[in-house]
Amino acid sequence: MEPTFNKICIYGVGLMGGSLALACKKSNSDVEIVGMGRNEAHLKQAQSLGVIDSFSTDLATALDGVELIVFAIPVGAMQTAFEQVQFFLNDSMVLTDLGSTKGNVVEFANKIFKQYAKNFVPGHPIAGTEKSGATAAFAELFQQRRVILTPTEITDTSATKRMTALWQACGAEVVEMPVAHHDEVLAATSHLPHMLAFSLVDTLSKMNDKQEIFKYAAGGFRDFTRIASSSPEMWQDICVANADSLVSVIEKFQTDLATLSKAIQSGDKQTISKIFTRAKKARDQFSNE
Repeated sequence: MEPTFNKICIYGVGLMGGSLALACKKSNSDVEIVGMGRNEAHLKQAQSLGVIDSFSTDLATALDGVELIVFAIPVGAMQTAFEQVQFFLNDSMVLTDLGSTKGNVVEFANKIFKQYAKNFVPGHPIAGTEKSGATAAFAELFQQRRVILTPTEITDTSATKRMTALWQACGAEVVEMPVAHHDEVLAATSHLPHMLAFSLVDTLSKMNDKQEIFKYAAGGFRDFTRIASSSPEMWQDICVANADSLVSVIEKFQTDLATLSKAIQSGDKQTISKIFTRAKKARDQFSNE
């Protein structure tokens, strides 16, 4: 087992960062968690909830003696955060992030962290809820969930091993994946479903009889659109950061949806049945894994 981290700084104590803080505390009662961020009121709330042990908006104070910095902020804010902390880094610090896109984050890290970029282990926990903030954080968020690490050719192997051990201690299954492949896969499996949920709710909200539509929405609608309650700020950043992969899969979906629409319009039951049967088979197989 790789050595544990005795002092961790969580930059951005929301749902994800706060849940990681609680999970680390649960797995290691001796760990010290320091919170850092832009909003002092949010940090005070996180401390009062016991999510973090202390906080500071002063970087030198917040990072004093820290062995691991976790950037748990929207991907659009990563560059600024990296630029802020670069002057306080040392070779004994491990750095990681929880962002949903990796290509842009790795590019920022390599450019800004310079000689410390080797200590950066890009990460993405495949977990979350539609809620946000430290009040929504809970220690079990990562239990039996996958965490994708995307170490690059310069990432120090010992840093990767330490991050793997930390996530496993939090109950997660850790897998490694190349940066570009991560962004392609997540565009299809995570980013596109969020786009569909946001777009569907937005479309229905603009219809004249929207109140009646939402009033009679059944469980399927609620389940499918739950993620449309996610943070708009976070998801607009993801769209921009992973634009190429996301647009590609959106266009593929539009083509397939047009095929279904044409089949419905022409009463082509065979094509409709073929699409639905293929989808059911794929979904059932996925559910049983």
